Amino acid sequence: MSKIFKNMLPYWKSVIIVFVFLLIQAGCDLALPQYTSNIIDIGIQNSGVEHVVPEAITADEFEMAKLFMTEEEISTWEGIYEKDGDIYRLNEEDEKRLDELDEELSTALILDYQMSAVDEASFKKMMAKQMGVDESALADMTIEEIGAQMGMTLETFTREQEDEDGNTVEVTCVDMRQIFKAMTEYGQMSKDDVLAMRETMEKTFETMGEQLVTSMGVAFAVQNNKEAGIDMDAVQTTYLWTAGLKMIALALLMGLTTVIVGYFAAKVGAGIGRDLRGNIFKKVVGFSNTEMDQFSTASLITRSTNDVQQVQMVSTMMLRMIAYAPILGIGGIIKVIQTGAGMGWVIGLAVLVLLGLVGILMVIAMPKFKLMQKMVDAVNLVSREILTGLSVIRAFGREKKEEERFDLSNRDLTKTMLFTNRVMTFMMPSMMMIMYGLTIMIVWVGAHRIDSGVMQVGAMTAFITYAMMIVMSFLMLTVMSIMLPRAAVASDRIDEVIRKEFTIQDDSNPEKVTEHKGVIRFEHVNFRYPGAEEDVLENIDFTAEPGKTTAIIGSTGCGKTTLVNLIPRLYDVTSGSIKLDGKDIRKITMEELRREIGYVPQKGMLFSGTIASNLRFGNKDATDEEIRAAAEIAQASDFIEEKEGKYDSEIAQGGTNVSGGQKQRLAIARAIAKNPKIFIFDDSFSALDLKTDAALRKALGEKVKDSTVIIVAQRISTILHADQILVLDDGKIAGRGTHEELMDSCEVYQQIAKSQLSAKELGLSESGKEETVNE
Repeated sequence: MSKIFKNMLPYWKSVIIVFVFLLIQAGCDLALPQYTSNIIDIGIQNSGVEHVVPEAITADEFEMAKLFMTEEEISTWEGIYEKDGDIYRLNEEDEKRLDELDEELSTALILDYQMSAVDEASFKKMMAKQMGVDESALADMTIEEIGAQMGMTLETFTREQEDEDGNTVEVTCVDMRQIFKAMTEYGQMSKDDVLAMRETMEKTFETMGEQLVTSMGVAFAVQNNKEAGIDMDAVQTTYLWTAGLKMIALALLMGLTTVIVGYFAAKVGAGIGRDLRGNIFKKVVGFSNTEMDQFSTASLITRSTNDVQQVQMVSTMMLRMIAYAPILGIGGIIKVIQTGAGMGWVIGLAVLVLLGLVGILMVIAMPKFKLMQKMVDAVNLVSREILTGLSVIRAFGREKKEEERFDLSNRDLTKTMLFTNRVMTFMMPSMMMIMYGLTIMIVWVGAHRIDSGVMQVGAMTAFITYAMMIVMSFLMLTVMSIMLPRAAVASDRIDEVIRKEFTIQDDSNPEKVTEHKGVIRFEHVNFRYPGAEEDVLENIDFTAEPGKTTAIIGSTGCGKTTLVNLIPRLYDVTSGSIKLDGKDIRKITMEELRREIGYVPQKGMLFSGTIASNLRFGNKDATDEEIRAAAEIAQASDFIEEKEGKYDSEIAQGGTNVSGGQKQRLAIARAIAKNPKIFIFDDSFSALDLKTDAALRKALGEKVKDSTVIIVAQRISTILHADQILVLDDGKIAGRGTHEELMDSCEVYQQIAKSQLSAKELGLSESGKEETVNE
């Protein structure tokens, strides 16, 4: 994880932009459920009225509302209204102040609303208690008769109310405020008695639930707005349209931020992928053979492609999902608390079950994720071997066997991937089960709270939405938990390559080569491969001079290629030293050292492009005349001229569209075009026929008169005329000299010569017969 975050540091500006827009997106996402709740609770149930204090109220109702207010509340009440004829209009618009007024005046206004329309049964019960008689005594009396008995005129009216089953019915009601007002005026009831009754009602309100009490207060405002001439249908419609348009605006803003977040997240991911591939490539290009031996080619290809892709994809998803999930989850929890629904324990239970499930699945699947990337390496390795050696496989009729070998690696990877996928398939249905179970539990618990007046329908709807957001945020983290282990493994593998220390590095204080002659001097050089117990080369001591050809010959595996690989520092000597023009090559920068060398390896390697681009590989500034001259010396001009595109003819990857001999000649021409001081030919003439070999060496001899030439060869004919021949045997110099000298003094060389040439060719005779090694 830390390595993945480290890769994001160069893109910190884009990451900050992503976080800013994620906060905006989360804000929009978290606001929408509240608007849905308001549409239900305020827009539909409360007719679009948000506050207890009405927008307008008739003069009679304005005065009547003071009946249940304290002196302080009356002062506040009178201060927020202005008289407009027979109507008092609210002069306060600040939402915060209106909320304060709701809290301060709600009890008095709700009590006023309750007393303004008391149903017949409740009225008779209250009057019986007030008169000190049994309820049955008033049961058969009408409201008007009870009023006459009390010495006042009472009028009844009908109002629609909901019964216990939620049905709307018409109920006969009476305005009890008239009674309290008359009793107060006649001295039968004091202000303190009214306030005492108010305290009793306040205790009743406490048992009813906050939401129900608020709805009663809003009902007072709706009733008075209607009586004051306000069109409540228009108010409700306006509120619903306003809330709906705000939701649309939030949705559009959220869509825009999502696009912006996606763009920058993808940009960061693509940048990380580009940087990682570039860093791996730069590192691998600087690897010596020691490092290349530690990382297989197949593994390096997988790390540069599949592993980088895993990190790139997860980096993008982290910015889009992992960064968003905590914001959404924490915001959802805050919103849930703000709803005051008191059902947080339901979400807590769901989250605990969710975390337990994820933990179990990860414990089962994590080891397999680590194994998966190694299996991808194995499939890559087998695929590469089969594709590279396809012609050999066909020639030996091994198609079936190689198919079985690939199938074995492929099946191992498939089994592992199927196992992890099957484990993870339990996750989604389990998540859905938890989410739907959570919804059912919220509805069940919420229904009871709505029934008790503690909660409104809109609040429950919002609570369900916020609960889903919280669970979805954990679901996002869970989805990422599937991808993260594999990406973490991939990141470690990439980091392993990037952090690999070079075994061969430039000296901290490099020396400059002042004389560019091309003299190579081996001084008692020993070499062993890293981790080996014995030296491959022992006490190698010789000098290769300009204008002379130094040939190295010996049996297979004697260390010829290893010896010439030490010159361009593909490996470093274990002991002793190699000097170029008197300077230890370890003290010279590799760039300067390799600039002096034209190297032709055993296997002629060409690159995709044209013949000209391959010949200019070591000297990009080479002119057309120079590359033509190099091709003529390498005996390659004949087949190049025969091609339709000549020097602009295409070369396929690896040079697969030219023969082995043509490939070797082009590789030789490439080294000649570089015009170096030192030529190294590592068995580079093996694919050439003897005639071409002789012509090439003759032309080369004329070209490189001032250069040092080192030839590794298997054929005696290639090195017959070399100025100095080194005979290697088991990593040691078994002989040194010209061909004639070695034929007289070196038994190893004699054996090699006799195995390849006849006695007559070697100038030997035995009883007048021609002698060969196979006779």
